[in-house]
This record gives sequence, structure tokens and C-alpha cells, in this order.
Amino acid sequence: MLSNLTQTFRWFGPQDPVTLQSVRQTGATGIVTALHHIPVGEEWTLDEINTRKAIINAAGLDWDVVESVNIHESIKTAGSERDKYIELYIKSLKNLAKADIKTVCYNFMPVLDWTRTDLDYRLPNNASALRYDARALAAFDLYILERASASATYTPDQQQKAKAFLDALSADEKQQLINNLLAGLPGTNKTLTIPEFNEYLQRYDKTDAKALKNNLAYFLQGIIPAAEEAGVKMCIHPDDPPFPILGLPRVVSTEADLLDVVNSCPSPSNGLTFCTGSLGARPDNDLPGIVERLGANFHFLHLRNVRREADGSFYEDEHLNGSTDMYAVMKNIILEQKKRAESGREDIAIPMRPDHGHKLLDDFRYNTYHGYSAIGRLKGLAELRGLEMGIKRSLFDA
Repeated sequence: MLSNLTQTFRWFGPQDPVTLQSVRQTGATGIVTALHHIPVGEEWTLDEINTRKAIINAAGLDWDVVESVNIHESIKTAGSERDKYIELYIKSLKNLAKADIKTVCYNFMPVLDWTRTDLDYRLPNNASALRYDARALAAFDLYILERASASATYTPDQQQKAKAFLDALSADEKQQLINNLLAGLPGTNKTLTIPEFNEYLQRYDKTDAKALKNNLAYFLQGIIPAAEEAGVKMCIHPDDPPFPILGLPRVVSTEADLLDVVNSCPSPSNGLTFCTGSLGARPDNDLPGIVERLGANFHFLHLRNVRREADGSFYEDEHLNGSTDMYAVMKNIILEQKKRAESGREDIAIPMRPDHGHKLLDDFRYNTYHGYSAIGRLKGLAELRGLEMGIKRSLFDA
């Protein structure tokens, strides 16, 4: 029997309402976390890393993956200080390696880390999920943000539906939409104001998708040699959602984009985070096929499911439901493990975490980070664990 995937849980640090003791009861053995209190761009010192690691180890868990060492905006926009911030990034990677933490997830999304229009979308069973509503995003872009070129982005029909959506909102609902969309700045809990957000958008006036992809390649060519020397595996997270929004380019949204990342700096240290939720929000992404063709480059797995809608909207569904065939995905992940074992690779037990669980039962009593409830993720982990075991038994015990 192949090694199981390493089961992990994301944890946001000592202030997280989901305690390490709770995580241990889920059956997960590994923690995915970051030093969120350190401003983006600053060095993660060895002392800070070891302090966090000691807390995790004392709870009987391992710090398996860093998510994320966020990337300074000057790197994404090719600003005058990007080389300085790349050097600081390398120092953080070397310090993580000294602490024997050697898998680092990151993303290259401009300005916002992830985007949802509804953080409390109620399902028929009254569970709470995250949702991206294309009408709400267009309403914000066109009539609240009033972005100069927004009207060219949407068809007349989309504009009409966006206006109708906005007109139906109460003042409180309109403010909640603004808060939801402006609270995704990496490395901070701050909710931006409209003027502040416009200032961020202006930084990307001259950075289109081609330029952003070149800036990503420059970043990787700067850090990957040092990461490889230190034994650190970098794994980029796909864009969430995987298409341009608010005039911002996206360059890690499709299989072709993932291949470009891998080819921009070929190395065992330049790999991918396979997020079935992010990639699954696009109907043209063949997720089982991506595993088959690019699975050798996977260093980390985010397994979740979204239910796509015809207009580009989606919401977080149960882990084994939704628009993605999770059985086919998991089967191909297991076949990738088999390839690794047969070729002599040691990284067979790929770290995996259930992502974006619903709020269920007693989850509503706790003010957890959106998508990171305890019971909802426990349900997802249990389902994924059972799916993995069932497929492995059917493949190898027959």
C-alpha cells in the first residue's frame, strides 16, 4: 500500500479560534500556517520561525507547509525595490530551511489574495458557505468603485443585471458587499477604503498579463536557485478566482499558465499547489487531466469543490459534490503517488488539506476565519480520507 497523503489543517496562529488541540482531534498530523504578524516583505527571522514551530510541536503536530510567505507588491509590478525584496524573501526561505520547514506555498495575485462577494451564503440545510456572485462583482466594479474602464469589461446584459442587483440591496447589504471585496489584502486584516483600493489599482496601470507573467518569471529566477540549494520546495497557488477581476490581470489560472510557471525556471524546487477549488471555478480546466500531466510538479494539495453557475458565479460546495469530479482527481493523485514510488522519489506523502469548509453545527459559535471553520473542515477531511482509502484499496488490494 502506498503512503497516505499527509493530512494537514490550516491554522492562523495562537489567536485562531480553532485551537491546535482541536486540529489534532480531526486526525490531521500537520499544520499549514504562516507568520501573519510579520509585514509583507520583511524577513522571517529564525527566532520567529522556531517560536511558532515550538508551539505547534508542543501540541503534538508538525509544521509541514508555510502558507504563505507573501510577495511584496513591488515584485509583482517590477518596482524599483523588487531586488531588495527578493533578497529578503531568500533570507526567509533560508531561515525556514534551517528550521527544517521546506514546503512554501505562495501566490502571485495582484492586490487581493482571494475574492468572494458573499461570506455567509446559506445553503438549503442552512450551512454557511463562501460565494462569488458575478452580478455582485460587476455591480461593485461599475457602480461603487466606478472604475474608469469597467463599462468596457461587461456586456450590456451584464451591466443591466448588475444594476438590478445593486438596486435590490439595502444600505447595510451594500456596505457588507464593499467590506467583503476589500478585505482580501495579503498579510493583513485591514479592510481598504475605496480611495485606498483605487490607489492599489493604479499601481497596475502599466502591468498587463504579459508583464505580470514576466515579473513572476523574474521572481522565480531570482529565488529558485537559493531555494533548491536549501532544499525548499516552492509551490504557487492558482488565482482565486481564476480570471481577471476589477481590471487586474491573472496569470496562474489555466493549465497553460501552470506549465509556464514550471518552464520559467525548471527545478525540483519550482512546483505547484494544486487547488481544485480555484482551478475548478473555470469550466475549461480539466482537473483530472492536469493531475495526469502536471502532477509530478505538485508539492501541496488544496482539495475543495465549487459549484459553478452559467454566468461565472460559483459557491463552495461539499468536498465530494460540486462541479469537480473529486473521485477522478483523487484517483489520479494516487496514480501520481505510484509513479513517484516507482521512480524512487521520496515525496510520496504529498501534504493535503481540506479547504474552505462550510460552517456547520457549533461552528456558528466561533468567529473563525472565513472558510476555516472546525467542523466544516473536519467533515471535508473525513470525506477525503475515506475517498483516498477506498480508491487505494480498490486499486492495490484487488
